[in-house]
Amino acid sequence: MSHTTVRAPNPVWTDPDCPVARTLDLVGDRWSLLVVRDAMDGARSFTEFQRRTGIARNILTDRLHKLTAHGLLAQRTAPTGRRQEYVLTDAGRDLFPVILTLRQWGERHAFASGETHSTLVDRHGTPVPEIAPTGADGTLLGIDSTHVQKTR
Repeated sequence: MSHTTVRAPNPVWTDPDCPVARTLDLVGDRWSLLVVRDAMDGARSFTEFQRRTGIARNILTDRLHKLTAHGLLAQRTAPTGRRQEYVLTDAGRDLFPVILTLRQWGERHAFASGETHSTLVDRHGTPVPEIAPTGADGTLLGIDSTHVQKTR
């Protein structure tokens, strides 16, 4: 899996030393993550993104520009040759576990008991299992078993 550096010129970071803060600076608003979600689900055109999200045209234009400038989406000519389409880059595809974890959190905490919601399934139609972070030794990780090691 290739790693892509941020391409946008001189972003102003909320907390320059924190990877979580930098990530939120890039994709932390709800529209950006919904555009990424829809790109993962096959949306390619401006019209598709707008139809799926209901986002205002000016906001969608801004988010598509931002996600492209930061190397999460790329523009290419559609197979028909008549328009441009957006596709996820390797950096954008690397957000899959983030979207999956947000989805699973939402399934647990954003719906009332018994309330229906969509389900993510694998290519065989089997629901995707819960994400559970583990350490190098295979033990489950959580807030009580991890800490941030500062670089300075």
